[in-house]
Amino acid sequence: MKIQGTNNVGRAQPIRRKTIEKTRGASGVTSSAAVRNIDDTASVLGIPSTEMTPKVRNAIMTLMAEVDNMRHELEIAHRRISELGKLADQDSLIEISNRRAFVREMTRMISYSDRYGINSSLIFLDMNDLKIINDTYGHKAGDLALVHIAKTMISSLRDSDIIGRLGGGEFGIILPKASEKNADAKAQQILKKLEQNPLLLDGKEITLKIAYGIYPLHSGISPDQALDHADKKMYTHKQSMKKDGN
Repeated sequence: MKIQGTNNVGRAQPIRRKTIEKTRGASGVTSSAAVRNIDDTASVLGIPSTEMTPKVRNAIMTLMAEVDNMRHELEIAHRRISELGKLADQDSLIEISNRRAFVREMTRMISYSDRYGINSSLIFLDMNDLKIINDTYGHKAGDLALVHIAKTMISSLRDSDIIGRLGGGEFGIILPKASEKNADAKAQQILKKLEQNPLLLDGKEITLKIAYGIYPLHSGISPDQALDHADKKMYTHKQSMKKDGN
């Protein structure tokens, strides 16, 4: 909010004059609606009707105009704060949660498990061959590949599921109230979708592959511990894919 300097005290500001003018009709007479508002305000302030001189009315109108202006500026400030908060929680490349926001959601789900004894599941995913794509086609192609993977994941998730990018080619998915078995089925579904929907790059189809690891978000574990366990399982899966030629 912009605050006026002390040298403006006692002088009517432009916004005040404009607001007063808007409340008057073509004849220059204050509108009945404005009069009612002024009367209501005067009643709240405890000003006797006998003291409602034109000067007092103008002073009240000026006060009402400033209150309306402050309310408008506060609404703008709240919207900006909300937008900044959203940007602070969003990944810079993809419109999903960043690591900070994702870890916060993990903390919330672990607290839920502490309270109700109902576990959720974490899927830790890592894109294979991101470096090869970057080196072969350029970093823009690598970004397109990450976006393609994220969109494929989102198309397979429920509204209640949470997805975030943890860094590089790493992603996390939280499946509330889902067992490890259900989480594994979901991860397999995502892998199959990626296989069926390759990335089209310069007229060439590139099948993107990911490795994954699953760990339950249960009571007594921290988000870092859960990520570490899921990361290790993901690495084991990645190694088995290499042995199988995938």
